[in-house]
Amino acid sequence: MRSQTHKKTAAAVGALVALLASAPPARAAGPKDVTADVLADRDVTLTGDTVVVVPAGTTTYDGVFRGEGTLTVRGTGTLVLTKDSDFTLPSTRQRVRILGGNHPRVTTTAADPPAVTVERGATLQYGDGGTTGLIGHFPYGTPAFRLNQDNIRVDGTLRLSLRSAYNLGTVSGSGLITQPRFLWGTWDLTSGPFAGVIDNGTQTNAGRPEYATSLPNVRKVLNQGTWTVDTPLGETVTQRMDFYQREYGSDINVQSRPGSKVILTGQYSWANRGGDTNPSLSDPALNWTPAPKNVNKRGTNIKGANVQWGDGTTHRIFMPGTAKTVYINLLAARSRSLLTFDYDGPVTLGAPIGGGRFHDTLSAPGAGDIVIKGTKGNDVTFAAVQYYDGSTTVQKGAVLRLGSGEPGGDGGLYTRGGHYRLVNDGSLVVDNTRTSLTLPRISGSGSLTQAGRATTTLTGGAVTYTGATTVERGTLALRGGATLAHSKGIRLTSTAARLDAGAAGLRVVSSLSGKGTVAGAVVNDGVVTGGLSISGGYTQSAKGELVLGERPLKVSGAVRLAGDLDLAAAGTTPPKAAGTEPARTITVLDHRGGARTSGAFKGLKEGTRLKLADTTYRITYRGGDGNDVVLTAVTASPTAHVRTATAPTAQAAAPRTTGTAAEGLGWWPYVLALGLLGGLMVPSTLRRRSGRGRGGRHAAHRG
Repeated sequence: MRSQTHKKTAAAVGALVALLASAPPARAAGPKDVTADVLADRDVTLTGDTVVVVPAGTTTYDGVFRGEGTLTVRGTGTLVLTKDSDFTLPSTRQRVRILGGNHPRVTTTAADPPAVTVERGATLQYGDGGTTGLIGHFPYGTPAFRLNQDNIRVDGTLRLSLRSAYNLGTVSGSGLITQPRFLWGTWDLTSGPFAGVIDNGTQTNAGRPEYATSLPNVRKVLNQGTWTVDTPLGETVTQRMDFYQREYGSDINVQSRPGSKVILTGQYSWANRGGDTNPSLSDPALNWTPAPKNVNKRGTNIKGANVQWGDGTTHRIFMPGTAKTVYINLLAARSRSLLTFDYDGPVTLGAPIGGGRFHDTLSAPGAGDIVIKGTKGNDVTFAAVQYYDGSTTVQKGAVLRLGSGEPGGDGGLYTRGGHYRLVNDGSLVVDNTRTSLTLPRISGSGSLTQAGRATTTLTGGAVTYTGATTVERGTLALRGGATLAHSKGIRLTSTAARLDAGAAGLRVVSSLSGKGTVAGAVVNDGVVTGGLSISGGYTQSAKGELVLGERPLKVSGAVRLAGDLDLAAAGTTPPKAAGTEPARTITVLDHRGGARTSGAFKGLKEGTRLKLADTTYRITYRGGDGNDVVLTAVTASPTAHVRTATAPTAQAAAPRTTGTAAEGLGWWPYVLALGLLGGLMVPSTLRRRSGRGRGGRHAAHRG
């Protein structure tokens, strides 16, 4: 028989079972809400996940958080912490590893999840303008660098109102981190996945000798103070964000250690809209125009660092502007600085690179070197006269333009310093409209083009570049022993092109051609093509060759001839129109001076007859006004011994030209038609090359 007690117990158990069966399922406990404690200024000891819901307006909390857990700030207001708090994640959630290295170098792997979270709509403020109010735990004994273990996620706003030096650990989220201006606190910003906007009001260290900071996901930085990038030894750091500046007085400083490099791929621009959360500029042209009170003046100081602008995937220059809106300083610290341009399209540097202090950039020359990297499409214009004492290297495939070709866009290099030299393995183009330049010490395998109206002067014996020299417009002058003896070819492409050889004259060892004017005497030890004007004398050595051009070679000074005359150019123009007659005279050299022409081309003494197709010409060095070199057609004699000129056989299949187009070609159609016909008639044994053995050129030969 059961006892009464057992019956009561059984009944109670049954009732409890029935109650549990009818009750809703149990829910896991959520974050502990400590809003009431915070509003009452009571200290809070965390025992797990904790939340504070901040009401609208500003709530100042004079208590502290301690214990183990996480803290989430949500709501619509601002929570201001006035005292330092120190708590940790539960040990079961801690996974971070801190590795040491040289110098030492601190590396974080497998960072802990956030200990602090600021949700969208809420604002958490560290400090009230003093030196306390930070949430942080600093267990790591890393020399000279206090790494915060309490990582933070910011999807709302984190305001750093601290005058002390501090670190936030690993930062994540996509909100806004803002530091008020003029607090003079220093924030050591470490790497993290943060994808929001940083408003730097005073001082941010984006990396240090002990810690590398890259911030690959940061959208924008509103820089209203000093943003300093530093690196450990042997580290390459890339920062891809765009920087903006709203008030006068902001700059970006870059420092790096030996073997290190900082790559900046964004742009440092003025901002006139978008506020703190999305700074932007309404018109890019405003970067180039001074704003009232110089509020768009911004700068960069490269302090003994190796810095690269661009990574070969963009053509937005890092510092857009002029000397009135930006400043750029190359400074020597542990070593001289190096600045490399690496773009995939044209960019313009509108400001001088100097070496002064902050905005007083031109108070001293810069102490560093410049490299234009050989990336395809890298075309850099210096639209200001530079003020750095260092080398300038243009790598193969790259272009450096001194001057933009537009009024106010003249460029140049500082050549008076002891470190100046120009190594050009790419293309150097000088395109100034008003400012004359003097360039000594140019070496390399690249080309030089004179494109602007202002004069460019090459000076000294160290002008040794081996690429082509082109004068398109204006004057290229040679002074102080400078020559173009190493250049593989000289071409004056328009009648506005002028090569001033000076008192020493020009010695041609490769080739000289075009339509322009050479001021000074010319000695031809190479190949000169007609069509040019020479204001001095012309001496052709036994090694030289004159190529018949579309127009005669015009010479104002004395003429002394030897070497070869090449008539192959007659085969390079379209055939003559049907029914027209060949030219009766062909002027090879128009000697405009008063003296007689001396010497003769090899094998072509005065009166020698030569044959162009079926027309026989006689050469004279006393033609025209008495001293021109002229070919005059004569009546052919069946017994005459003549020299025969042939045109390249490849031209034989060229189509004929009719109508007015042929009439505008002068005497060339006649010569070409005769040359083609004569090439078929002359036996192959008579078609031998000139004694110089130049392939593709056909000189007159004796029959």
